[in-house]
Amino acid sequence: MKLVVVSAGLSVPSSTRLLADRLAAATGRHADVEIEVVELRDLAVEIAHNYATGFPGPELSAAADAVKSADGLIAVTPVFSASYSGLFKSFFDVLTVLDKDAIAGTPVLIAATGGTARHSLVLEHAMRPLFAYLRAVVVPTAVYAASEDWGADGLEGRIERAAAELARIMRPATVEEDELIPFERQLAALRPE
Repeated sequence: MKLVVVSAGLSVPSSTRLLADRLAAATGRHADVEIEVVELRDLAVEIAHNYATGFPGPELSAAADAVKSADGLIAVTPVFSASYSGLFKSFFDVLTVLDKDAIAGTPVLIAATGGTARHSLVLEHAMRPLFAYLRAVVVPTAVYAASEDWGADGLEGRIERAAAELARIMRPATVEEDELIPFERQLAALRPE
C-alpha cells in the first residue's frame, strides 16, 4: 500500500518533519506500506505560481498525483497563529482545485507541532474540519507534539495508537471497485444462454 506523508515544516531540521517521520515509521510497523514524503517547503514557489497562473508546475503536479493515488495519508503542519500554516492550507487548496475529489475517502492521520501544548486543539478546530470538508476519513486519534513532549512520556504512545488506527483502515484501491460496469453488460450477464 502507498502511504504519502505531507509535511509542512519550514525549518531544517524540522520538528514537524520529525513527527511526520515517526508517524510514518509507526504505520510501517502495523502495515506493509511504501512511504513517499511530500515536503511542502520545497513546493512553496510552485504553489504560489499556481495561484497566479492557474497551472501547477511539474513538482507540484507530481506531489498532487502522489497524494491522489495514496492509500493512506499523514498530514502534519506546524501551528501558526492558532491554526495550520498558510503553506499547508494552500497545498490542499491547490490540490482540490485540481481535483475536488482528490482525497475523498482516503484515510488520513492528522498531526501538528507547536511551541506550547495550549495550541493542541488546532487538531480539532482546524485540521479535522478541513479534512472532513475534503471528505477524507480522519482516524480518531490525532497527534500533537509541543516542544515539551519530545522525549517525555506519552508522545510515543499517541504515535503508535494513531498509526495503528491508520493502518487498520488503509487498503489498496482496486480496479474492480472503481470500474463502472455498463448497464448493457450487466443485462447481458442476466440473460439465459
